[in-house]
Amino acid sequence: MKGFIDDANYSVGLLDEGTNLGNVIDNYVYEHTLTGKNAFFVGDLGKIVKKHSQWQNAVAQIKPFYTVKCNSAPAVLEILAALGTGFACSSKNEMALVQELGVSPENIIYISPCKQVSQIKYAAKVGVNIMTCDNEIELKKIARNHPNAKVLLHIATEDNIGGEEGNMKFGTTLKNCRHLLECAKELDVQIIGVKFHVSSTCKESQVYVHALSDARCVFDMAGEIGFTMNMLDIGGGFTGTEFQLEEVNHVISPLLDIYFPEGSGVKIISEPGSYYVSSAFTLAVNIIAKKVVENDKFPSGVEKTGSDEPAFMYYMNDGVYGSFASKLSEDLNTIPEVHKKYKEDEPLFTSSLWGPSCDELDQIVESCLLPELNVGDWLIFDNMGADSFHEPSAFNDFQRPAIYYMMSFSDWYEMQDAGITSDSMMKNFFFVPSCIQLSQEDSFSAEA
Repeated sequence: MKGFIDDANYSVGLLDEGTNLGNVIDNYVYEHTLTGKNAFFVGDLGKIVKKHSQWQNAVAQIKPFYTVKCNSAPAVLEILAALGTGFACSSKNEMALVQELGVSPENIIYISPCKQVSQIKYAAKVGVNIMTCDNEIELKKIARNHPNAKVLLHIATEDNIGGEEGNMKFGTTLKNCRHLLECAKELDVQIIGVKFHVSSTCKESQVYVHALSDARCVFDMAGEIGFTMNMLDIGGGFTGTEFQLEEVNHVISPLLDIYFPEGSGVKIISEPGSYYVSSAFTLAVNIIAKKVVENDKFPSGVEKTGSDEPAFMYYMNDGVYGSFASKLSEDLNTIPEVHKKYKEDEPLFTSSLWGPSCDELDQIVESCLLPELNVGDWLIFDNMGADSFHEPSAFNDFQRPAIYYMMSFSDWYEMQDAGITSDSMMKNFFFVPSCIQLSQEDSFSAEA
């Protein structure tokens, strides 16, 4: 059941109908309380299978290429490979990870916008030919180091042109595309299609309308110059909800029928990342320290319980230099849940949650209402499967959280129906009885 992010010898517990995710978390909270109180993840791999089924039902015409940097756990990659997804890789290591699972080079795209020459050469060596590009300098690097490259021209969308973060985004302008196509012709680089990306934070469906229209313009431009284009990559930006997926499909489906109809020979792909993995992982953290502060010391505008009541600062054994790294660049997409049982009428206090570094950047939750907690209590964060598995900082001997994988039998059968064919993955599953014996570690947990 236990593993680490780069541990290929993971194991997955198959849970029968009498056991659920809550039971699994309870078991490992108990175990970690006895053995050291380290943070840990529980990964429900069945949710990844469900996400794939949801994708197939909503947007079957679009082939997913999973963004590996989002979560490169071997268990995740192996299930997705067996389900037949492609993979979008940003580095040599990611390409190697995926190819070790037997994924063919045709099902891998190299999406780093700023490529090292050595990694372009590696892609050429292993046959990963499809890659993205958005400027002339990158185009020249590709021409010199990858003779068989098939390039997707990365165009900017309206949601990332200009604005405060405009200079941090990638993608060329429509105006510059003709120049890049002409350069590619001179350099004898094959341009096979277009990529764009719409951020998951973008609320305007019109962005897709403009992006698809621009993509069609680039296809037409390329035809005039002599390229035959056959691939359109609509990027990522899928939040994971079925509603958002259907909403996007409602906008793009009629446009694809107009601009890139089924008989046109254009393959439509996408780069979902957090869509597949975010909801599949839950993180349990332990309270290692606590401070009582005056309620009015909290920032103005946050919810308070009353000026005469205390407020609490809690320090956890994981933070932005570990599993909450994405908090440095975006808002936290999860609400903490107190693991211990407390009465419904128990008073709630204004609280803030911090990582273990005592760094002012290491704030996980600015303000929330919680019952009073004690050192040693546990908090549960769901939706932690995306961008949470980076190499931890060396601060204070921080230990990388273990990952415990599970799947219900019903999801296991659904996985079989979906056509899972990976023989190596089959060896990683074992049966978990419905009655979990917390006092007997080996009745539930198997060390990978």
